[in-house]
Amino acid sequence: MDALLPLPPAHLGPGAVHLPGWLTLEQQRRLVAACREWASGPVPLRHTRLPRGGVMSVRTVCLGWHWQPYRYSRTADDVNGRRVAELPDWLAELGRRAVADTARHDSAQGDRWAAEDYDPDTALVNFYDGRAKMGMHQDKDERSGAPVVSLSIGDTCRFRFGNTAGRGRPWTDIELASGDLFVFGGPARFAYHGVTKVFEGTGDPATGLASGRLNLTLRVTGLSG
Repeated sequence: MDALLPLPPAHLGPGAVHLPGWLTLEQQRRLVAACREWASGPVPLRHTRLPRGGVMSVRTVCLGWHWQPYRYSRTADDVNGRRVAELPDWLAELGRRAVADTARHDSAQGDRWAAEDYDPDTALVNFYDGRAKMGMHQDKDERSGAPVVSLSIGDTCRFRFGNTAGRGRPWTDIELASGDLFVFGGPARFAYHGVTKVFEGTGDPATGLASGRLNLTLRVTGLSG
């Protein structure tokens, strides 16, 4: 019976807030449909190649700015040279709502960034199949300390949220399920984090995603041009 009750907000340290079930099913459907459109171009979904030759198991498509290790550009010079799709206003507004809702639960996140001032200009859309993982890393290629907004759709994953000093302990493992929101800003903005496992078959096909996990992260690059 407890599984039918909404889960409470969770804090993973000052500035880091997890709101389970934040997205409605209809919002998830809309995001899945949009992600399918973005994945088809102008810059398609791809496995990112790392500078030392490795290839990420996650597949990614970018909006607004194109990310490749370890910089942003308007064109996807490592894929097809085309300019990435624009970040739509409705998705930026969803990001503002996310910051506002999580800031109500943790003032540390909003000490510098009022929700109405949050203006994301890029989104990374990551698709995880059942074997994909994401190693511990910092989101530090931005020239802004504005919060990062993370939305999950599809299969549940084990998300590891660490500290700002390094990849090692202390860290906290939580499960991010379909519809969950996670925002980290303020003192948690540059914490190391990663995905250690995707639990196949745990997503709801009613979202429009038959398998795998979609993760959308909204960010402020602090770049111009």
